[in-house]
Amino acid sequence: MKTARVKLNRRAQRNRSRLKKLSGERPRLSVARSHKNISAQVIDDEKGVTLAAASTLEADLRDALTTGGDTAAAARVGELLAERAKKAGVDEVVFDRGGYMFHGRVKALAEAAREGGLKF
Repeated sequence: MKTARVKLNRRAQRNRSRLKKLSGERPRLSVARSHKNISAQVIDDEKGVTLAAASTLEADLRDALTTGGDTAAAARVGELLAERAKKAGVDEVVFDRGGYMFHGRVKALAEAAREGGLKF
């Protein structure tokens, strides 16, 4: 019997293999979430470098938010990530939801990043 973590990793790899075919030259916006926090980063897979990142673990966000594990926190991370990605010169990305469903906090982060100016 497979554990929940193994199943999550298999879904994430399946999702990334599809994204690799469709991405072209665009960087990947990857989301990682836990019960208490959420983080996201824009990754250039060809160079293997992170172009922009944001997380609820950062000091300025941690002070501004009541909790890091709700949709409001995810939306704030999405806005901050879009702002930092724009500064890094990234306009278009491929959204990598990992093994998570596009629902709740993951969806809130994605919609906030779209409103912030990222296209995916």
